[in-house]
Amino acid sequence: MSHTGSAGPAGDTATAPVSGTPGDDSRDLARFGYRQELERSLGSFSSFAAGFSYISIMTGVFELFGFGFSSGGPAFIWTWPLVFIGQGAVALCFAEMAGQFPLAGSVYQWSKHIARPLTSWFSGWIMAIGAVVTAAAVAVAYQVILPQVSLAFEIVGGSSDAGQTSTPKGAENAILLALGLVIFTTIVNIVGVRLMAKINNIGVAAELTGVTLLIILLAMHIKRGPQVVLHTAGTGAGHSWGYFGAFLVASIMSAYVFYGFDTAGALAEETREPRRHAPYAILRALTAAFAAGGLLMLFGMMAVGNINSQQLGTLGLPYLVKSTLGDTLGNVFLVCSAVAITVCCLAVQTAAIRLIFAMARDGRLPFGHAIAKVSPRSKTPVVPAVLTGVLTLALLLVNIGNQRAFYILTSVAIILFYIPYLMVTGPMLLRRLRGQWPRPDHGPYFNLGRWGLPVNIFAVVYGAAMTVNLAWPRADVYGKDHWYYQWGAVVFTAVIVAVGAGLYLLHRRRGTEQPVTPDLPSEA
Repeated sequence: MSHTGSAGPAGDTATAPVSGTPGDDSRDLARFGYRQELERSLGSFSSFAAGFSYISIMTGVFELFGFGFSSGGPAFIWTWPLVFIGQGAVALCFAEMAGQFPLAGSVYQWSKHIARPLTSWFSGWIMAIGAVVTAAAVAVAYQVILPQVSLAFEIVGGSSDAGQTSTPKGAENAILLALGLVIFTTIVNIVGVRLMAKINNIGVAAELTGVTLLIILLAMHIKRGPQVVLHTAGTGAGHSWGYFGAFLVASIMSAYVFYGFDTAGALAEETREPRRHAPYAILRALTAAFAAGGLLMLFGMMAVGNINSQQLGTLGLPYLVKSTLGDTLGNVFLVCSAVAITVCCLAVQTAAIRLIFAMARDGRLPFGHAIAKVSPRSKTPVVPAVLTGVLTLALLLVNIGNQRAFYILTSVAIILFYIPYLMVTGPMLLRRLRGQWPRPDHGPYFNLGRWGLPVNIFAVVYGAAMTVNLAWPRADVYGKDHWYYQWGAVVFTAVIVAVGAGLYLLHRRRGTEQPVTPDLPSEA
């Protein structure tokens, strides 16, 4: 099965600089064997905004600050720079890839050009499932925010359930609010990338403004010194490894925030001059999120009235903001957080759509020709938009009323990104060790130079270690009353891999897969 709109031999990846005009970008795309079908209308800010909104400080930090604080006390904040350094190494590797392969699908495409077909298939398959799980995990964050703004959003519960996901009614309400958000983001993505970009850019601008003002206001209410970040609040008690064990659990909070920065690469075929803009958009999104989130948590813990309040662990950052700044001003920032959650869910689904589209046009999914069809009116792959929306809604409905769904969805979502990330950084490291990366014709695009090998090694070691940490069947995250909850992340990931292996073998036998002819021999 040939590439949709094939316009040249696959893998003809000449890296001569392009001027950035639509025609030049289209000709650059044609070198990879694809015809320009998606609408190339995104600029540098839109590229950055896509990655930043996926990471989304006012989603992830507001959503899981309570979990991190209750698991590790104020000292859990040290997981933030550690995870940033680890994911920063991954992002640097991705920046090199984005400059060389400006194609929709990011991780799948990057893996396809440096690894074996089986490796690239699994990177795309696992990440596609992970994106659906992530969209569901992000959407349920509405429950953490909206009911604390107004009880009108607590549709099926009462005041005791507001902001809670650990009560039966709170868990049920979380799913109901999430359903509405996913329906909205699906409609926007069907309409087209221009509308998506406008909403996303406005949302990111609001989030950047809001988080900056919030940091300033919290700084004006400081009541204690920065030494608060050395307090563990006794959270190491009961862990076989003492506080280190508690710290590893708390690191899930930071790990949940720092992923999805590859989204700028996923939208490469809709970005002007993607070889120039995408690499730096990836790095800027991650760095901006690190700075904003770190200052927000630090000043928040220095400003809150009672640092020992139990509600910091149950209601999290929304409680911290409202108790420090008052209900009226606090609600303004909670509304800003709700906007951030909206555009975050939108960005997650947008990236998933491009990934599924990229795999389908390569003949690597069932009914690939139909899935990869781009609407001539909206310039959007409509079927992947509908497919991601339906699957996310189905996942939410299956978990309705499940009090543990929030943390299980969160943990599984992170794992299903860390594994595909390793399927890029791992083969990339093998290429470096063989002297095959960077390529002789790497061109003027992002290049780590002599730092490439140590950065790549660190990215692989960090990714593998954090994957084990996330999947570890600890009762603090998954509970211990049922084995299928405690081992849920491992079992769910194993099932996804098994199904993916079956699909790969089926399509390989049928000969429907597009042959991959990258510029480097696929040995990894």
